[in-house]
Amino acid sequence: MERTQCCVVGGGPAGMVLGLLLARAGVEVTVLEKHKDFFRDFRGDTVHPPTLMLLDELGLGDRFAELPSKRLEKMRMMFGDATIVAADFSRIPGPHKYIAMVPQWDFLNLLAEAAAGEPTFTLKMGAEVTGLREGGGVRYRDPDGAERELAATLVVGCDGRDSLIRAEAGLVPREYDVPMDVWWVRVPKLEDTGKEAQVFGRFANGLAGMTMDRGDYYQTSYLIRKGQDEALRAEGIEKFRERIGGLFGWGAGELAAIRDWDDVKLLKVRMSKLRHWYSRRVLCIGDAAHAMSPAGGIGVNIAVQDAVAAARILAAPLRRGTLTARDLARVQRRRAAVVSLLQKQQLAEHKMLIEPALDGTLNERTVPLPLRASDRFPQLTAIAAVLGGIGPLREKTPAFARR
Repeated sequence: MERTQCCVVGGGPAGMVLGLLLARAGVEVTVLEKHKDFFRDFRGDTVHPPTLMLLDELGLGDRFAELPSKRLEKMRMMFGDATIVAADFSRIPGPHKYIAMVPQWDFLNLLAEAAAGEPTFTLKMGAEVTGLREGGGVRYRDPDGAERELAATLVVGCDGRDSLIRAEAGLVPREYDVPMDVWWVRVPKLEDTGKEAQVFGRFANGLAGMTMDRGDYYQTSYLIRKGQDEALRAEGIEKFRERIGGLFGWGAGELAAIRDWDDVKLLKVRMSKLRHWYSRRVLCIGDAAHAMSPAGGIGVNIAVQDAVAAARILAAPLRRGTLTARDLARVQRRRAAVVSLLQKQQLAEHKMLIEPALDGTLNERTVPLPLRASDRFPQLTAIAAVLGGIGPLREKTPAFARR
């Protein structure tokens, strides 16, 4: 029987950060990731200032700086022909006055390499968890298809919005209504725009989308009404090229990359929140506990902050063998209010921007009042930058993990 003190299910940002931090506390931790590598497109590629500060304090800042990246210093929105700076990250406090745009697989590989140097850390790639184990731990299938069991004092579900661990533990999330789904496409960038990432939200003629500058291409999200994927695809790929080209001002050179519907990936947007993040010997964090809207791009930052709080609270009881449900409840109490506040903010953004954009009522004449105020008084862009770039609460790096 394989054994560990903490089994982390899911090797995304929350799972890898939690695994690294617990290992630096001397906790035996095993991370199980069902894929054989971290390379997957259309993931959150934003690394926010709190995570950049965390990497500095972990002694990984210099290594992170060597990764291919762009810096997002201003979030711009275009309403018809009008451009408004919605958030200016150069105005936020701290050493990192930007959001780093880094491929998520590079970020995760960096964390994995750092964690591999800790004697109590184990990462198993291609290990697909199939259920919880009676008595604590999980059952999983290894890369060769063999069924195995891993006994553990604690299982932490970091396995996303469709979490198996959450379902196996009998934890049922509350779902929120959202107005949109998202189509993801990669569009080549035909000219270099420099070190700063050019990120734009665009709203015009009942269309809405956002581009993220990923170096040699734009990672582009195109918003559609909830549940309209099949009907819109039936209109044909040429109709989509026409719409997205008109929205972003792209010509034949860029649009040639959208060859057919295989190049258009659907993200079914969900927002949800667990009433209880834990049960006996199981804790959920990140999207497994609270699926965030893609609005504002804050999901990765919130998941990483969950992991930092969980590591700081749980390391000592895991090491001592005294872990109880009270310790798991402390993690939820620490993070739940922050998550609730940010989800309310996202729902307000849906009402203010996304619903009128999809209704065709959002244009340069109907820009929402908060954005008009930011355009008139640029100092207000610092408020949006702090809320979106840092959040209401930055979790401090535990002393045992600092290098």
